[in-house]
Amino acid sequence: MKLFPCGHATHPQWRMAANLVLAQLQAQMALPDYASQPRLGLLYITDHFASDAQDLLDHLRQALPGVTDWAGTVGIGVAVNNAEYFDEPAMALMLCDVSPTQYRVFSGVSPLPAGWADAALVHADPHTPELTELISEMAARTQQGYLFGGLSASRSRSMQFAVRADDAGGPQVHGGVLEGGLSGVAFSPQVKLMSRVTQGCQPIAPEREITQAEGHVVLQLGGEPALDVMLADLGISLSEPQKAIAVVRSTLVGLSAAGQTGVGRTGHLGHDVRVRHIIGLDPLRHGVAIAEHLQAGMRLAFCRRDVQAARADLVRVCAEIREELEPESLSIEAINALSDEPLPTTPPAGRRIAGAVYVSCTGRGGPHFGGPNAELQIIRHALGDVPLVGFFAAGEIARQQLYGYTGVLTVFTTD
Repeated sequence: MKLFPCGHATHPQWRMAANLVLAQLQAQMALPDYASQPRLGLLYITDHFASDAQDLLDHLRQALPGVTDWAGTVGIGVAVNNAEYFDEPAMALMLCDVSPTQYRVFSGVSPLPAGWADAALVHADPHTPELTELISEMAARTQQGYLFGGLSASRSRSMQFAVRADDAGGPQVHGGVLEGGLSGVAFSPQVKLMSRVTQGCQPIAPEREITQAEGHVVLQLGGEPALDVMLADLGISLSEPQKAIAVVRSTLVGLSAAGQTGVGRTGHLGHDVRVRHIIGLDPLRHGVAIAEHLQAGMRLAFCRRDVQAARADLVRVCAEIREELEPESLSIEAINALSDEPLPTTPPAGRRIAGAVYVSCTGRGGPHFGGPNAELQIIRHALGDVPLVGFFAAGEIARQQLYGYTGVLTVFTTD
């Protein structure tokens, strides 16, 4: 597996943006380190181009006849290595060097066979009924139960790209520009993937069990009135309502299923934690209303979401990926200096990143990280100059869950 050719551009006219991207791809495909005949394209556009999605896709397919399969969607913004195009006409395209026998594009017109894949990149329409159940059902169709991706985000047309070449190798294709439901591309176990979720939040108080709840309102935490616990954890009082309201508005909650620990030993939120807003207070019942249906036994931690917390958590997940790719070891020179029997000079084998996909929430982006492009610059600083595409979504998908206010970073690795 070689490096994935990747291009991106912004321009008021979609055709000009597409041609700029094509020029970048063709230049990279001529380089020895990059794939010269990739078959799979991952295409992300901002909603400025949504009405021209079919024409844009046709233009790219005609210019890249060797790319037979396509997947992607629309976002309020698109992400690339070191930059983000937010709320402007832009597109990003990455061509994946994956064997056609190791992936399969799926959609409503071309379903994914159960048990074929190890993991899957999923794009979904946020208006799809029973979406969380569909995501769980899709995860069950994979061997590892692992999905990564997000919900389309658009102020106009919500659409997805899903094109699959005919299995028999003929000219017929399935799909195109679709609306509604789920689509994406599934990968076999031979494709090596690593994925991490960054919640962008840090707990500010101990995690507690919800001991009484009604609908969206938590009434008791650890046997104590929930409102009283929250006020104590946040250091506020209802006798100073303006100050209290400001603090509550900047506070989120991390929710975990019954029996699961949501806060890790290092103090960060675990992968299975769902971050939700506080939507109201119930002084009469001493309750706190959360944007999630609650049940007794679930665990809850109050969290802060600010620039420092977001940057720290994103750096953490990038560091975890780097550490797994490059295991810590003494250098050969250091070992030989301490040994009477020198070792061979070949360094221990590692893995490198061939390409990456990053899906972030529309509520994040540069300003949430301290400035324009800051979120993607953090990733580039940690992972290096790797091919990367993605989009800013209306909800993020990781494993079998639908998240909010998170970032999902997935890398394709090779020897």
